Amino acid sequence: MTLWGYSFMHPQRLLLLLLVIPLIAWYVWKNYDKWASLRYSTIEPFVKIRNAKKHLRHLPFILEIIAFSLLTIAFARPRKSYTNRQISTQGIDIVLAVDISPSMLAEDFHPNRIEAAKREAIKFVNGRPNDRFAVVAFGGQSFTVVPLTLDHATVINMIRKLKNGMVEDGTAIGLGIANAIARLYKSKAKSKVIILLTDGVNNRGNIDPITAAKMAASYGIRIYTIGIGSESYANIPVQTPGGIEYQKVKVDIDEQTLKQIADLTGGKYFRATNDKKLSQIYHEIDRMEKTKFKEHKQVYYAEMYWDFVLWALLLLILDILLRTIVIRTFP
Repeated sequence: MTLWGYSFMHPQRLLLLLLVIPLIAWYVWKNYDKWASLRYSTIEPFVKIRNAKKHLRHLPFILEIIAFSLLTIAFARPRKSYTNRQISTQGIDIVLAVDISPSMLAEDFHPNRIEAAKREAIKFVNGRPNDRFAVVAFGGQSFTVVPLTLDHATVINMIRKLKNGMVEDGTAIGLGIANAIARLYKSKAKSKVIILLTDGVNNRGNIDPITAAKMAASYGIRIYTIGIGSESYANIPVQTPGGIEYQKVKVDIDEQTLKQIADLTGGKYFRATNDKKLSQIYHEIDRMEKTKFKEHKQVYYAEMYWDFVLWALLLLILDILLRTIVIRTFP
């Protein structure tokens, strides 16, 4: 039982407080019309003394009732509780493998595929403060942008700097996976994940995507693959001597290979055809890969009954002083 911020070892003893009601009733009945009256030729000298005593005569009883209530509360053993919580986490190590090939400049997403992918990746990182992240970029080649770290500010800053032209043209999905595996295979985390986002077909690199996926599976690494691109054609800006021109290019994603990669590693394949769908995909991955928390809770109690006893004693001392000095009665 909790009352006034205190818990009580013996809350049933608080029922003694109900005795206050009959005590007050008895006091009122006993003192009804009890104030004595005397005949004097004039009462003017006694008016001030009589009024002062009349106002103070009930104060001792009030103090005694309060003291009784405080002692009753003390008898119920009030305590303050203090909770010591220790929370341990089992974080997940996640590598974001992002395609930065020229086709990622297609504007079927806002403002284009690569910027949409960066935006959602940053939101994903911000929502997982207990996980370590690494970032791998790939085009015709692959390189590590950020190794595994809990420094999310650095991860986000480097994601923002991703752009086409950092590596030669092409789409080396197998190299991207192999590079991500290199960031994870020594990890001691309970869960190791690669989120691979691409809009094309593997056409570069000397590592086959399926071979890389089997390697990931052997290290217990799950791969979630995301194919990004609309269902039909997309406008891609192309630099020409006359300036930037747009070419309408058919969206060509090797969904069969991406599905196989996910299946081999216990992950899942997603298809993002617009900004909203891409956001939903990251949200679903976030839901599927939950960081595990363990909470150890210890509750300590501090006995508080002495506070109530001391206040009750002070009130009783004040009661005695009032009765013997201030409102003393004479026979």
